[in-house]
Amino acid sequence: MQFKIFLLLIVGFLPACGKSPSDTSKENAGEPNLSKMANLSSNYDTITFGSGCFWCTEAIFQSLDGVISAKSGYMGGSVDNPTYKQVCSGSTGHAEVVQIVYDPVKISFEVLLEAFWGSHDPTTLNRQGNDVGTQYRSVIFCHNPEQSKVATEIKVDLISRKVFENLIVTEISDASTFYPAEDYHQEYYELNGYEPYCQFVIKPKLEKFKKAFSDRLKEGESKN
Repeated sequence: MQFKIFLLLIVGFLPACGKSPSDTSKENAGEPNLSKMANLSSNYDTITFGSGCFWCTEAIFQSLDGVISAKSGYMGGSVDNPTYKQVCSGSTGHAEVVQIVYDPVKISFEVLLEAFWGSHDPTTLNRQGNDVGTQYRSVIFCHNPEQSKVATEIKVDLISRKVFENLIVTEISDASTFYPAEDYHQEYYELNGYEPYCQFVIKPKLEKFKKAFSDRLKEGESKN
């Protein structure tokens, strides 16, 4: 599989994802349930990606045809029901992630991996641009053994072919409890596209992604 690898690096002087003005307690009290979203249909599959600020990750994967939903949240740490403020402190062990429910008839797991590795820098440890900390680590949380097998095989192949100049540090782990992020984080780019972080970080990344994956976008998504 020939991956459309392109690095969409964030310029260092831009504000970090963690500088949200709404850094308060959790606004949504939904119980954490790993399979909650997958229950939308028995024909859908679920995968959870961490690739830096979840505002960016969510916007990218929401644009792909076959993606039913993309929800921002936290995974991989030791604290139950963490808040955004706690996760941003780096003390919980959680990563900012997006849990994706997708229709494998319309989009394959391999294509989702192509989008994952192609839309961030998987060679920077605990960092994406100006967003620094373990909460921004590159990670794939697999929901079944087949996902883990495929993700590992492709990661090894990318390393062996030296697709990236530096070594891929993406973590591949089993999915654990998914904690949905506060309501104001959901569909962040769509609802807050006028804000500086959206304009100067998310928008350029999303535009480049849409050009590279123009044949994979949902109907109505701009390819420009």
